[in-house]
Amino acid sequence: MLNLVRIFVFSFICMFSISVAYASAIRLGDQGSEVAEIQGQLVELGYDLDADGDYGPATEEAIKAFQRSKGLEVDGLVGEATYRALLGKALPEISRSSNYVSRRVIQNAMGFMGVPYVFGGSTPSGFDCSGFVMYVFRGAGISLPRTADVQYEVGTPIEKSDLRAGDLVFFTTYTYGPSHVGISLGGSKFIHASSSKGVTIDTLDRGYWVSTYIGARRVM
Repeated sequence: MLNLVRIFVFSFICMFSISVAYASAIRLGDQGSEVAEIQGQLVELGYDLDADGDYGPATEEAIKAFQRSKGLEVDGLVGEATYRALLGKALPEISRSSNYVSRRVIQNAMGFMGVPYVFGGSTPSGFDCSGFVMYVFRGAGISLPRTADVQYEVGTPIEKSDLRAGDLVFFTTYTYGPSHVGISLGGSKFIHASSSKGVTIDTLDRGYWVSTYIGARRVM
């Protein structure tokens, strides 16, 4: 009986374990000391970003600018050539836990930058905030409710200091309670369908979004 229990537990762990992969490039959504080292070198070269260990949109844009300055392929990825040009050494073999769903969500979301805001919209021809979130997560195989207030009831509450890429961030805007939602890019950045700018990237720690932020949920 004990052996059967052990087999069951082992099988359960295997079903839900996160696979370990080796990085051929460091990219948007990655986190850790390797990212912080890259950011630190970019800061020394005069690029304006924080060396916080989160490979967010600002880091990606700085890498693209660096690649242009060196005549490298401009893809925003820190592969072998970019890593060597930036840090003067070979890209290490980095083992990391891969979170395919989270990466897919972020890639999906970034692909809709600039799509216009349409009240009630939930397709690439136009999104409102919750329609955008629902559509992006559906593309990664996750079904979410249609409206921000109901999306706020899904998943696990997350402290602002614990946000990671793929978490949902919520705001109280035109009505009391969770009436606006976006997708965290890690750190203070998030992507959302803004009524004034369409799908865009904003920051949680400045301006309007500081006073309207009410919480976050982790749904994967």
